[in-house]
Order: sequence, then structure tokens, then C-alpha cells
Amino acid sequence: MSIFKVTSPVNDESGGALVVSLLMLLVMTLIGVTAMQVTSLEEKMAGNMRDRNLAFQAAESALRGGETFLRSATSSAFNCTKGLYKVDDYDCNGTPDNTRVWESVDWNSSGALTYSGGTLAALAASPRYIIEELAGPPQSGSSFEAGVPSDGSYHRITARGVGGTANAVVLLQSTFRR
Repeated sequence: MSIFKVTSPVNDESGGALVVSLLMLLVMTLIGVTAMQVTSLEEKMAGNMRDRNLAFQAAESALRGGETFLRSATSSAFNCTKGLYKVDDYDCNGTPDNTRVWESVDWNSSGALTYSGGTLAALAASPRYIIEELAGPPQSGSSFEAGVPSDGSYHRITARGVGGTANAVVLLQSTFRR
């Protein structure tokens, strides 16, 4: 009679599937974290762009408000009060200053006119503007002659708009002939 010896198959498993699955899990986690960071950055960029757009629209409306102010029939004195200045003469002493008026003026006080005619909502501050009276261009007969003599007065309107946060600020300027 022959005796058969029953033996179990050789157990050569070394945990390779576990290592591969853990590496795959690590890679998937890194992809997920990176995707979340990219999405968060894109959300911040979209919010900042919205704030900047709000600030631009506010400054644009204030600029139009300044032009409407200049179109009015009354002529205002440019004496450094209520947002009306002489060109580059912030302190109204008759001599040009080293800094520009729009760089020196306190935009949050009575140094600038507040524009309140718009319907912009969610702004951190109301749009404001200042107007500077400029010296006119050279008169007819000078080297800059264009064939039409100049008349009227010229003004520079500087408008400042703030977006949804105080960090989004836009300054716009236009030159207006009255």
C-alpha cells in the first residue's frame, strides 16, 4: 500500500498587491489635493476679477458724474475745496507741487466729490472724483496749430472707484473741454 502525503501548496505571497494598492491610493490622494488647490485658486481669481470689475464700473460712473458736473451751466471756483483744484496745485498756493493732486488728495474726506447717481451695489466705498482746471493748449499761430483756434476751458477729471473690498481700487482720468 502506498501512502500519499498531503502537502499544502507553497505560500509565496509577499504582500505585493497591498504595496501597489497603497501606492495607487497615494497617487489618487495627491491628484485630489492638487485639484482642490487649483479650484480654490480659480475661485480667488474669479472673486478678485469681480472686485476689480466693480471698481472699474464705479470709477467709470464717477467719471461720467464729473463730466455731468462740468456740463452744468454754473462755473465753480477751483479753490481746492469740494474736489475742485488747479492743475498740480494741491494746496492752492499758486505754484505747481511736486506730486499730482490725485496722489495727494484724501479720497475719503471732503477733498473729493462723491458720486451718488449710480445704481452700483456691494461697493466697499462710494465712487469719488476730483476736477482739475488745466491750462489751455497753445493758441492759434503756435507750432501746434491745427487750423482751429482753441477756445473754452480744459479740465482733467480723476475718478476713483472701489470694488467689493477696499483692496480693489481703480483710478480713471479723462480730459474734458467746456
